[in-house]
Amino acid sequence: MTTVTRFAPSPTGYLHVGNLRTALFNYLIARKAGGTFILRLDDTDPERSKQEYADGIREDLEWLGLTWDREERQSARLDRYAEVAAELRASGRLYECFETPTELDLKRKKQLNMGKPPVYDRAALELSGDEKAALRAGRPGHWRFLLDRERIEWTDGILGDISIDAASVSDPVLIRGDGQVLYTFASVVDDVDMGVSYIVRGSDHVTNTATQIQIIGAVGGTVPRFAHHSLLTGPQGEALSKRLGHLSLRDLRKQGVEPMALLSLMARLGSSQPVELIESLDELIESFDIGTFGAAPTKFDEQDLFPLTARHLHGLPFGAVRDEIAALGVPDDQAERFWLAVHENIVTRHDLAGWWALCRDGADPLVEDEDRDFVAEALTMLPEPPYDENSWSTWTQAVKEKTGRKGRKLFMPLRKAVTGRERGPELGDLLPLFQKKPG
Repeated sequence: MTTVTRFAPSPTGYLHVGNLRTALFNYLIARKAGGTFILRLDDTDPERSKQEYADGIREDLEWLGLTWDREERQSARLDRYAEVAAELRASGRLYECFETPTELDLKRKKQLNMGKPPVYDRAALELSGDEKAALRAGRPGHWRFLLDRERIEWTDGILGDISIDAASVSDPVLIRGDGQVLYTFASVVDDVDMGVSYIVRGSDHVTNTATQIQIIGAVGGTVPRFAHHSLLTGPQGEALSKRLGHLSLRDLRKQGVEPMALLSLMARLGSSQPVELIESLDELIESFDIGTFGAAPTKFDEQDLFPLTARHLHGLPFGAVRDEIAALGVPDDQAERFWLAVHENIVTRHDLAGWWALCRDGADPLVEDEDRDFVAEALTMLPEPPYDENSWSTWTQAVKEKTGRKGRKLFMPLRKAVTGRERGPELGDLLPLFQKKPG
């Protein structure tokens, strides 16, 4: 049986790290099995769905290299949902209800006060045809799926054996009073029609899965395999929900996070496999195992992305950054030398601009009071550029012989004076790139 997975975001905002976890797991499962990965835009809400967000979702996935085999839009399938809804009405599994949100809230409060679970009481099933007609004249009816009140069981790919009593769950609303088809229904119809065989999503969907299993059966579909991954928290275990807007993929990209750094972290975080930099999607696919993930909430710290980004950049050949370095204005005959000099001293690609500005314009010298006379004397001994690979050692040897300084007391003040920084590339490699005499 062909493995078919899907990622079904709503184009009501930009993708964030929580969305990415779901997209990545489904992508990796499909690719490892040689199956099909579907991008399915859940855009049945015309008020909130925006084209700019749909475009943003595609752009973010393409940036990460997560290609899809086909794209579907739920807004193009409304006639199909209406067709299946009619079949469910005819079979008695979809029934019309008329309670307002306020009335439902009062019912829930009353049930809770009586110590009962807040489950819809199915009062609408007792309405006569005349009562329904009278209510319909004053308010739109919404449609609920009639659950069989039995235990719903499945073996989850992450959580293990799950058993939920349908009697403890309200009959889900599938179609709103304004006619909008809701996620629970559209998702089932799509999964059945598209042959989706494996669904990975967040653990907040476990109850949805229970009801969807019954809906799948009612429409004659085959129940797919399910796996529910844990939800992300902040580094201290705090809820991420209020910060997800600041953890959008496009914001991380603007901060200079590299795609493989992000994918490496998200493909291992919360699993028994160690987080390490993985250099290619093929390697990521090969090593992925959904069974290694646990059910406990998973701590996510965006700062963990930057050491991985730095490690990735440190290993890149010059050809991978040639165009970016050219865009900085680095002369062609110095570009590769510049990259080789600075690449192990950058955390993100943004840092390249600062190192080239130093080479081009010089730096404000960083000089301690006790070193002022020493630095001033040393700089008089440094000739004007151009410099070569021997200039630094020749200069520091001359300064050592004249002043008697050596070791850290010799090299650190000169580094700080020349670069304005305490750390950086080997100055034997960097000095030949200087366009002006330091100081």
